[in-house]
Amino acid sequence: MKNCETTKNLNARKPFGIFRWVSVFFRSVHISAMSIVLGGVFFEARHEAISLAIWATLLSGGIMLLMDIIKSPRWLVQGNGLLTMFKLALLAIGFFVLPEQRLYWYLAAAFVASVGSHMPGAMRHCDILKICQNGRDCR
Repeated sequence: MKNCETTKNLNARKPFGIFRWVSVFFRSVHISAMSIVLGGVFFEARHEAISLAIWATLLSGGIMLLMDIIKSPRWLVQGNGLLTMFKLALLAIGFFVLPEQRLYWYLAAAFVASVGSHMPGAMRHCDILKICQNGRDCR
């Protein structure tokens, strides 16, 4: 098969080849665990029943956050990084400020995460500091 490359060739071309697969793994864990947490909140499950999923969500999310910052510290001022910080703010409001309305804040965070993951790459990687310095958009 001419168009298929081996993993070795892909990793040799890209310095973060294995980094990408590790990221995919943690993203899959994060989405799965977060789904359990969101379902548990929706169905008013006891905290003990979803505590493992909560910890898996926190751990996988923290690892992904660190990986993104290690890959590029400017990620924090790019579209994707800013949306991630916004998502964390929504989660914090739902957990610390308005726990009786937690479900709605968590759903809003899931919505923001989905938009951030699927918006055009130019917007995901748009650097807000460069816009402020140059006065131009990311197109």
